[in-house]
Parts: sequence; C-alpha cells; structure tokens
Amino acid sequence: MIAGFTDHVLPHRGVDIAYSTGGGGDGLPLVMLHGFPQTRAMWAQIAPALAAGRQVICPDLRGYGASGKPGDVGDYSFRAMGGDILALMDHLGHARFDLVGHDRGARTAHRITLDTPERINSLTLMDIVPTHLLLSELSHQVAKSYYHWFFLAQPEPFPERLIGADPDYFFESCLLGWGGASLDDFDAAQLAAYRAAWRDPDTIRGMCNDYRAAISHDMKLDEADLDKRITCPTLVLYGAQGAMAEAYDVPATWTDRCDDLRAAGIPGGHFFPDTAPQETLAALQGFLAEV
Repeated sequence: MIAGFTDHVLPHRGVDIAYSTGGGGDGLPLVMLHGFPQTRAMWAQIAPALAAGRQVICPDLRGYGASGKPGDVGDYSFRAMGGDILALMDHLGHARFDLVGHDRGARTAHRITLDTPERINSLTLMDIVPTHLLLSELSHQVAKSYYHWFFLAQPEPFPERLIGADPDYFFESCLLGWGGASLDDFDAAQLAAYRAAWRDPDTIRGMCNDYRAAISHDMKLDEADLDKRITCPTLVLYGAQGAMAEAYDVPATWTDRCDDLRAAGIPGGHFFPDTAPQETLAALQGFLAEV
C-alpha cells in the first residue's frame, strides 16, 4: 500500500486499527491521518520521504479502509477516533509525536491536540477550518460546496442506500469537487485503494456515521473547548484554489486558536496531498525540520 512500509492491525476495545509503519531512527515519530473518502493510501507519495530518521505511522481512521466499523454514531466522534490513535501510539511505545491530518484526519488531530496537548510535539492541519466555526456560522456558499456534511448526516439508511447504488459515482464526485480536479490527477494505485474501500457497504455506513457524529457529538465537545488554545507549533496548509480558500481566510480562522501558527497555500483544491504531493511534501519537510 505504501512502498517500504509494513501493514499491521491493532485490536483496541473491539475496534481493529489498521495501520502501516515505515522508517526508524531516533527522531520523534510522525502520525499521518487521512481524510474522507480516502484511506491511509493517500500518503503513499509523501510518507516514505518523511521516514528518514524517524518512524512514520499511517492508520486508517475507524469507519474507513481496513479499520473497524462500529455500529453506534457516538463511536465516530473525533474524540473516539483520536482515542484509537492514542492507543496505537501507546502500543508502539511513543509518548510524544508529531501529528499531521487532512480533512477528517485533521479534525481528529485537532481533537487529539486539545485533549492531550502534552503528547503532541507539532500539529499540521490540512484544508480545514474549525468544525464549530464551519457549522455554527454556516454560509450559503459553504453549505452548497459542503452539502455532503448534511446529506451523509441524514438518518440511516437513507444516504447509505443512495450511495450504495453507485459508490464510485458519488465518491468520485467528491474527489472532483471542492476546488476542482480530474481523475487523472490522482495516482492510479491510490485511486484503486479508495475505490476498493468505499465499495464496502460497511465503509459507506462508517463514513456516514462520521458525519452524523460531527453534528450530534463533536459540536458539543468543541463548544465546551472554545477557550482552549493549541500550544504546540502548528502548520495550516490549504488548497489555494479550494472551496475553503474561496469561502474563508483559512489561516485567520485558526489565529485565535493557536499560540504558534504558520500557514501556506498549496496549488490545487481540497485534495492537494493527492494532486500536488511534492509541494505538500516540501511544506511538511520544511515545517518538521524547523520544529
């Protein structure tokens, strides 16, 4: 799945955590969390280059890829997803690590950092604005671009049945939106891995539950923590031609939430780690070397 990496599964409280590891050495480990509607395969062109001198760990979030897919919506809060990652790092013997996330992985990373700041050396958030901000001050522009937040959050089995009729059509429409791209912009092997995952009805259900939980659980958790700041060095990357950059000054949405913030736009839309992997890698390497 990722060249030079080995695949593993950790059972944790009834949920399997599928993950890949590569590299080694004395550097702090690096955890990389994918987003919707992808799997850990999204890091295939980025993770190997970051594995010199450190271990790099790429898990599948619960509900996605080869990881477990529990049944309750509450099992998909970003706190629950983050708990899997913390358990995995405990298992691997790492008390402190650098953390990178894109999309849902970035929201999970944000929650991990709020809940356990002592464990995070640095944080990279890719193409998100804070969840509470997006949902509490929702504009027509964002609602139109990010309609899937509310479609996927509809009660089971409504979205599952509609998506299940043609999952490739639905999920590829997501990949091609939010800033624009073509399927040719995605690595063929990575795209095949995404398709294999999202054709599984349990994965469709898991991804829907992820979005249901954002509204039913994460909003309350985030509201309770509005006064918390991220204290570690933080990098915000965003697609320069993406839907979030069109609707927001993305760095400004994080300014009052971070003590040590830097930001950069990457050419492309929301899925720039797939469509501009070398630019994404260069930004990560520069930041990680600095911190």
